[in-house]
Amino acid sequence: MPLTNSNILAQLQREILPLQGLKSTPRTLAMDVGWGPIKYAFPNATFPTGAIHEFYYDQAEQATASCGFIAGLTSVLMQNGGAALWISAHRMIFPPALKSFGIEPDKMIFLDLKKEKDVLPAMDEALKCDCLATVVGEIKDLGFTESRRLQLAVEQSRVTAFVIHPVQPISKITACVTRWKITPLPSVLPNGMPGVGFPRWNVELLKVRNGKPGSWQLEWIAGRFRHVPVISSIYTQQKKKAG
Repeated sequence: MPLTNSNILAQLQREILPLQGLKSTPRTLAMDVGWGPIKYAFPNATFPTGAIHEFYYDQAEQATASCGFIAGLTSVLMQNGGAALWISAHRMIFPPALKSFGIEPDKMIFLDLKKEKDVLPAMDEALKCDCLATVVGEIKDLGFTESRRLQLAVEQSRVTAFVIHPVQPISKITACVTRWKITPLPSVLPNGMPGVGFPRWNVELLKVRNGKPGSWQLEWIAGRFRHVPVISSIYTQQKKKAG
């Protein structure tokens, strides 16, 4: 293959990504889970596993939406084996709701702590166990030092972790590979039928290491994500009116 600028850049990226903790492993979500165009935002068009993913919220409904979106990701990770651990001092997730995402509540281990300050140390220890598929932590605050410690742990165990926390100052930096904001959208049933449809979200990928941030709309249906381009313009118009 002749050496071109694009070939050289691609080779450099393949060499740099492992140095930044983005290593390809058998757990990597290379299979199609319905990402649609969002997959091209990830390095090598592959969702980073064995990494820390940060979800923040400034409203209660965004926290709930984040829990649902993470449950979808967790259900896919658990298909490759391993248990899932959810750590919190004030649990937001409703265990029976996990069944909607293909997770039996008894397959998820809940660690309910009495003190908020114990959540991060518990996550750090849990992420050293490579038999886990994923670890989720609900926390109040996340700094660079704490996030870097978690990232170092997952680089060894290759366990994927999700951290949910309230919005922090823009100037605050973390070592997380991605940063997300998930906002719920109205569900839609065919032919205007009454009832509750499948979960839908506006998914904002605010930061992704060596990737391309962006905003998309997804829903969870039949055990996978589905890109919903139809409501993109509607959501944009709603945001403009609200602004």
